[in-house]
Amino acid sequence: MSRGYLPFALRRAGQAVLVILLSYVATFVVISVLPGDPVTATLRNPQNGFTEEQIARIVSYYGLDRPVLVQLWEALSRFVTGDLGVSLRSNRPVADMIGEVVPSTLVLAGASLGLALLLAFGIAFGVRYLPRPFGPALRSVPSLFLSVPGFLVGLLLIQIFSFGLGLFRAIDADSPWATFFAALTLGVWVSAQVAEVLIANLDREAEQDYAGVARARGLGQARLLLRHLLKPSALPVVTVLAVMIGEVLGGAVITEAVFGRTGLGSLVESSVASQDLPVLQAVVSLAAVVFVLVNLLADLVYPLLDPRVTVVRPEARVAVA
Repeated sequence: MSRGYLPFALRRAGQAVLVILLSYVATFVVISVLPGDPVTATLRNPQNGFTEEQIARIVSYYGLDRPVLVQLWEALSRFVTGDLGVSLRSNRPVADMIGEVVPSTLVLAGASLGLALLLAFGIAFGVRYLPRPFGPALRSVPSLFLSVPGFLVGLLLIQIFSFGLGLFRAIDADSPWATFFAALTLGVWVSAQVAEVLIANLDREAEQDYAGVARARGLGQARLLLRHLLKPSALPVVTVLAVMIGEVLGGAVITEAVFGRTGLGSLVESSVASQDLPVLQAVVSLAAVVFVLVNLLADLVYPLLDPRVTVVRPEARVAVA
């Protein structure tokens, strides 16, 4: 690890915190400029059953009777301390509502990423080492995966493995098999993009001089792959995975709807229907935090995977005449 790694890590962490705060401010501004007053309209809706005392307390909590800048400052102060507000629909803390559903979404997202990596590495290795016609045929698999909508994959898996083979019940969405096929639905699409990048980089690294020298010294294909080709080829994969985290969270919402899972997707759906803006803002902010932290982790891993990656700011370099 180079001497400049710690300043680089601290600089990137500071930038990540700034991006998270700016994303929260942007979300708040978008909600504040919505036409009308959806918050007050929700509170005054007779179906929600709020008393005048409860309405006054919520208005005071959110500072709705004060200028927008004051509301923003108070909301940002609460967000920094982990206070995500109170639901306008159920009058419950938003943090508790998210805490009840986020484990299911995290399990789905984590399992889908794991399956996606297994599929992607299997396809990439098969392309390089399977004999004709199997190896070349696998090159078209990522394009096939990308061309099929995720919800259609989910419906096909439900039709075949639930209604056809009876491996899981469609009404038991949290069973191990149901979770596996829900993760596979999301993982198939993610694996296609990872496989495309991995195949291209393995092909490029295999043509480098060091790979030719290793072959000339009698190094086998498996050892060449594991010891020399895989590590530099994995760096772009880390980049792709970091960028796709937001898309994975978005895809999880659709997948949860297809498989009937209770997670962030169902919470967002109900919040949109009831115009529960504090919940929506909290979910969007949480997604931004996850996306930024994952990309921060990827940036910190780059120099560890490939020592050729510099961690020195361009203005700090000394020009050589």
